[in-house]
Amino acid sequence: MAKPKKRYVCQACGSVASRWQGQCGECKEWNSLVEDAPATVFSQKHDLSSGGRLIALEGMEEVGTPPERLTTGLAEFDRALGGGLVAGSAILMGGDPGIGKSTLLLQAAANIAKSGPRNMGGAVYISGEEAAAQVRMRARRLDVADAPVRLASATNVRDILTTLGQGAPPALIVIDSIQTMYSDQIEGAPGTVSQVRGCAFELIRFAKECGSALVLVGHVTKDGNIAGPRVLEHMVDVVLAFEGERSHQYRILRGLKNRFGPVDEIGVFAMGAEGLAEVANPSSLFLSGREDPVAGSAVFPAIEGTRPVLVEIQALVVRLQSGATPRRAVVGWDSGRLAMLLAVLESRCGLNFSSAEVYLNVAGGYRLADPAADVAVCAALVSAMADKPLAARATWFGEVSLAGEVRPVAHSAMRLREAAKLGFDNSNGPPIDEAKSIEGVNHRSIDLLPKLVDRIMGGA
Repeated sequence: MAKPKKRYVCQACGSVASRWQGQCGECKEWNSLVEDAPATVFSQKHDLSSGGRLIALEGMEEVGTPPERLTTGLAEFDRALGGGLVAGSAILMGGDPGIGKSTLLLQAAANIAKSGPRNMGGAVYISGEEAAAQVRMRARRLDVADAPVRLASATNVRDILTTLGQGAPPALIVIDSIQTMYSDQIEGAPGTVSQVRGCAFELIRFAKECGSALVLVGHVTKDGNIAGPRVLEHMVDVVLAFEGERSHQYRILRGLKNRFGPVDEIGVFAMGAEGLAEVANPSSLFLSGREDPVAGSAVFPAIEGTRPVLVEIQALVVRLQSGATPRRAVVGWDSGRLAMLLAVLESRCGLNFSSAEVYLNVAGGYRLADPAADVAVCAALVSAMADKPLAARATWFGEVSLAGEVRPVAHSAMRLREAAKLGFDNSNGPPIDEAKSIEGVNHRSIDLLPKLVDRIMGGA
């Protein structure tokens, strides 16, 4: 029998190498390659075409019942999940340290333990990073210490599954975090690729067999990605990212993957002394609230999943006197997209940004990924360069092509309705038919980027 070949797995990205090296060739992390147990090699005579049990195949025309939803008591959390927790589902939540993942899940577990289904075993919170006494201290601070949540501090998956198998299965199981779990059947320290993959598989299998909703908390790398093997995100049903700056009180729970609902749904929370509070109207948070318009500020109606959110885009253009290389700094948006728009403004509109420093910021710590923000960014840049404030109570949206065309975007009517709800009666963007049906909104169409520049420079 041939000697099994050694393989080395990167603990940061999960890539496989045939020999050890100091730096991973995929993610460029140093000292992250660890030898993995050799895979079982089957002989050529091994045949899998017979000997198994028959599987029942169903037709596409059969009508199935929609999955049951379990509300967490937090409407913003339920929104990001697509309507609530699904029985037997596995959820992976990632976020920076100290962002509030444990706080949010403890509040949700307390609500489910109080008002969850009576035929289930309530909520179980298992921490591999904190002692049960520490979790109880946080519960007292959040004023949920009276909730019948069962706590434990454990890291051995065999012990956890044995304990959960006694009595009625819990409605909610929280594992904080999956990188601290280990199995005595797998070689390697907790947090390695093999341990994370094996422990997650056993926990997910238990949850699906018992009908419990499982939430796995995941650590993140310095790049913001969930640590461990990428296969972990494929194994679960829902992937949530808890975002925000610790210097800001606002937190955004974003759905990156959801097998039971739409992706890119968001829930907005505000961190306070008594935990995370829901924000029912996030548009009011990301606007400055001032009465007098300021140059370099444009309001953009963004779409996150099915929710419209108004955000403020701020730009600052500083002329350089010397021949120094100008700086471009972006917070909350794609820096490559900004470079493209600056090139389009120079080439198609004749504006000179090559001798100026450009700073772009999305207010409130918000992160934009909507391509419809191009027109709002261009409007803020032109306004900052000309030192002319944009029209009061106006919104800007639309996608800009390399030819300088303003292209239509999705959900235009939804954007305008949200703007009208907050008192924005002027709108600037691509031509749309839906604008005729939005009461109280004067939509002014823009088909080319030079016309946007003329409109701002002329003060119209």
